Amino acid sequence: MTKRMILALTLGLGLAGGALAAEPIEGKWKTASGETAVIGPCGSGFCITLKTGKFAGKKIGELAGSGGEYTGSITDPVDDKTYDGAGSVSGNALKMKGCVLKVFCKSQSWTRL
Repeated sequence: MTKRMILALTLGLGLAGGALAAEPIEGKWKTASGETAVIGPCGSGFCITLKTGKFAGKKIGELAGSGGEYTGSITDPVDDKTYDGAGSVSGNALKMKGCVLKVFCKSQSWTRL
């Protein structure tokens, strides 16, 4: 094999390994306020729906992305306002962030159930 082929194979395997190691956002999550939210596929991304609590059944977000990093919109179910949102998965933790004008942001951590 030539050096070029070995380099191409090494890079290809490295990229594939990274894709396989990506943290999935899908599943059941315990929110910061104690409710259960389910994140599942919808359209070209993922929808977040509350399954327990006062707002059970309410869709509270849509995110798209991969590799553990997701962006989209998040809705606060209490005041029904929607914000620019982001989610970052690391193991069994999901850090959610909602921002107004990408300047005023609030974050919270969710735990995988």
